[in-house]
Amino acid sequence: MERRAEEPVSLSASQPAGTALAGTSGGRTATGEGTAVGKSAVRTCVGCRSRAARSDLLRIVVVDGELLPDVRRRLPGRGAHLHPDLACLDLAERRRAFPRALRVPGPLGCERVRAYVQEIPRPERDEDEPGRC
Repeated sequence: MERRAEEPVSLSASQPAGTALAGTSGGRTATGEGTAVGKSAVRTCVGCRSRAARSDLLRIVVVDGELLPDVRRRLPGRGAHLHPDLACLDLAERRRAFPRALRVPGPLGCERVRAYVQEIPRPERDEDEPGRC
């Protein structure tokens, strides 16, 4: 009995092995290779639209038409993520990103989020150093 080199098995006649499969999570492929970065969840900042680890972003939820910072990430409902930076907050407000991301109609008050972001101590940054946002 002769042995043949094993070839990747195609899971579907129309889809070659190694291509992304519909319904798989994390961008996994038929060969088992993942595209996820480490074990940290990645989210997109609604202000600057850059991707970052969930732990680096502040989760924002809406309660009674008011945006609230969800520091412990435990409040119910849909959340939007934002860098804890005034530049990102201003950009998100200017782009009207919060109502769109949270799927709620109308303008939302963000005074409590702004107060929280202003209280966060930031390390001094060199002006020549490129910023996050």
